[in-house]
Amino acid sequence: MTAERLHGDDTTLRILAKGKCTTGRIWSYVRDDRPFAGPAPPAAVYYASGDRRGEHPQKHLAGFAGILQADCYNGFAPLFDPRMRASPITPAFCFAHARRGFFELADIEKKAREGEKGKPISPIALEAVRRLDELFAIERAINGRSADERRAVRQEKSKPLFDVMHAWLLRERETLSRSAEVLKPINYMLKRWADFARFLDDGRICLSNNAAERSLRGVALGRRNWTFAGSQRGADRAAVMLTTITTCRLNDVDPKAWLADVLARIADLPASRLHELLPWEWSSLRQIGKPADQQAA
Repeated sequence: MTAERLHGDDTTLRILAKGKCTTGRIWSYVRDDRPFAGPAPPAAVYYASGDRRGEHPQKHLAGFAGILQADCYNGFAPLFDPRMRASPITPAFCFAHARRGFFELADIEKKAREGEKGKPISPIALEAVRRLDELFAIERAINGRSADERRAVRQEKSKPLFDVMHAWLLRERETLSRSAEVLKPINYMLKRWADFARFLDDGRICLSNNAAERSLRGVALGRRNWTFAGSQRGADRAAVMLTTITTCRLNDVDPKAWLADVLARIADLPASRLHELLPWEWSSLRQIGKPADQQAA
């Protein structure tokens, strides 16, 4: 929570309660500064809740004051409000979410599968996808470069495209009826344009929230296998396990080897040295060839 920037997202989690399952959530917050060559090691933390009320992320992020990359979930809104927080969080919204709304109306392959029964492809949505893809192509070329370098490239290449897209969306919106489906993804972006545009002036910001979405992929894929958490306490334990396993994987550490070593030594390690067991520090000491306790000696 001392990170300059976090990715945040959530997904559903079924929780057994009084003989029936309720729909809870698993929340994920990821620190990954590698896209802008930041020095902080990657890490993730997960929390479980019995519902999706905004009070949960507001509690999780109570001590955070950096940039939050996320979708436009309303539960985050109080975190961005300077009237409600002395140090409000800075929002940076996900272009992948914005693109998805247009892509669903411009999916040529889906139209081909559905044939005559399918809805016609929206030319405005298709053009919006093309323009967004141009921005993503620029991002792929600067991934891993310093924040200053990324900002410079964006000012030169992305900003002109982005400004033209803004003017184009405003013009196209004026020609649409209120019932037009493409109006929804257009307004999704235009109503939050300043928060989408923030990436142009800050090289630390990514264009998408994919780091958080990737951290939840295992939960989404595994739901059919493990079905549900047996209780709220079980869901909380799952969040702890996800935190440790995902953080290990982000640092190219084998979770099984790390956990076996940590469980064998943690009881005898002074509290002042517990940080040595964090996956990135643990990995560094292993590369030198000595476990943490021998390094200190």
